[in-house]
Amino acid sequence: MTDASTKPSSSRLPGFYQLSVEQRRVLISEAMGLDLAGPGFVTADGRVDVGLLDGFVENVIGGFGLPLGVAVNFVVDGREVLVPMAVEESSVVAAASNMARLVRKTGGFTTTVLEDKVIGQVQIMDVPDGAAAVRVITAHRDEIIAAANALDPILVAAGGGCCDLECRLFGPQETGAGTDLVVHLLVDPVDAMGANVVNTMCEQLAPRIAALSGGRAGLRILSNLASRRRFSARCSVRAEDLAVGELGGSEVAERIVAAARFAVYDPHRAATHNKGIMNGIDPIVVATGNDWRAVEAGAHAWAARDGQYRSLSNWQLNEAGDLVGELELPLQVGTVGGVTRLHPVARFSLALMEVSGAQELARIIAAVGLSQNLGALRALATEGIQRGHMRLHQRNLELSREMDAGEV
Repeated sequence: MTDASTKPSSSRLPGFYQLSVEQRRVLISEAMGLDLAGPGFVTADGRVDVGLLDGFVENVIGGFGLPLGVAVNFVVDGREVLVPMAVEESSVVAAASNMARLVRKTGGFTTTVLEDKVIGQVQIMDVPDGAAAVRVITAHRDEIIAAANALDPILVAAGGGCCDLECRLFGPQETGAGTDLVVHLLVDPVDAMGANVVNTMCEQLAPRIAALSGGRAGLRILSNLASRRRFSARCSVRAEDLAVGELGGSEVAERIVAAARFAVYDPHRAATHNKGIMNGIDPIVVATGNDWRAVEAGAHAWAARDGQYRSLSNWQLNEAGDLVGELELPLQVGTVGGVTRLHPVARFSLALMEVSGAQELARIIAAVGLSQNLGALRALATEGIQRGHMRLHQRNLELSREMDAGEV
């Protein structure tokens, strides 16, 4: 068992799950130099000042607490990371941590920023000549970009801002009406999620774009299919480390590949497969105060980008017979703006991971999604998910009985 008074030098914390809640809090507090008991930080009972919550949404009457767990064992791009996860589902934190323990034996997860631009859409309806409108908009590209950036000089000073635009045409055969022109503003939001700045740009520039194209402005809003803000995570696991009971590691690896292939060609399986990936992603998004609905929408839309809903991940065997996995998906997350700096749990979560900005946060999120996917596939391909899941779920059942008996 881990000694709660010992400051860990890595995310590898054997026996962390055996500690009491208070011992875990002490260990994390000492390890990261975070005063969890300080004013406005993370209380053991999950309470948040209702006055603060009243400023977030309308008609507040209280708060809703989720368990906040810490996934251990993660090495992401060579860095040890303790991962906060706000989630109610049993086994999620355990599965992510367990698979991260296997992956760290081969060096941990590696991630890549594929693109990092947010898309804002300006719909122009009833354009008389679509091709001509595209030519005019393209000719005024620099003017439009400059006008967009003039709306947020602070973002531009931080190295971000509108950097390009794209035009798409939808003719009568698609819409049943006149030609629609959709102009995409591509914006680098730096460390913000980007919705507010992009929506402002779209709304302010729509009249000018409509005038240039000869049509009339329709919708002006960010797209949650963040196809230009994508991240990937990759890992490998030695076949021998995948053994379960009497099943050898090589057989388990082959079963995982077959299970992953099932999610490539069957949308019904793909939906459940991807839900398992999001089991690892959503808890971090929630814990950091980000918009988990936007992340969910983007991920599932990306999974259906070729017209059929498919798996977000890919698993194969390498020449040595070891398992190699990769996950690619769009992630609209930020480390500034919204409630990321206002909610005490969000502030703690970002501090716990020691992220430098939105890109690093997204990298970690992708790695945990891949780890969670591996855990689910390994269980499904061997003993099934119910054995481990129900063992952990039993605690919920016992608590429910105690509540019915009036003991809680």
